[in-house]
Amino acid sequence: MKLILRTLLAIGLAAMLTACPETREDRGLSDTLTQYETIIRWAQWDAAVDFLAPEYLEEHPVTRLDLDRLRLFTVTQYTVRSAVQIDEGKGLIQVVEVKMFNKNQARERTITDEQIWKYDEEIKRWQLNSGLPDPTQR
Repeated sequence: MKLILRTLLAIGLAAMLTACPETREDRGLSDTLTQYETIIRWAQWDAAVDFLAPEYLEEHPVTRLDLDRLRLFTVTQYTVRSAVQIDEGKGLIQVVEVKMFNKNQARERTITDEQIWKYDEEIKRWQLNSGLPDPTQR
């Protein structure tokens, strides 16, 4: 029962966050989150890298090994568990549960992906500042 209530709360929160965009930044966030979810669901990892902030990539470059490791997986479920705005609406922390099926081991694993999104005023775009989902997470 608690799981159902939590799920409904998370869905409601996500719906409120995306249902009534008031500003250009809000509409951009809604569009960005939807695009990113679609790209992750279809396991288009090369395209997902384009969402990462350049500053994040400088400190944490995505290697060929990272992408090859991600390509071993098919995403079977992407569920937003919570989303909280930070920095007076210029940032968002979104917690997502991602179920990934390992094609080589024929096993599914569930990881929690904590995403930190920030709005870049210069380029008028939301960017991910926390990296791609980590399939090695235990």
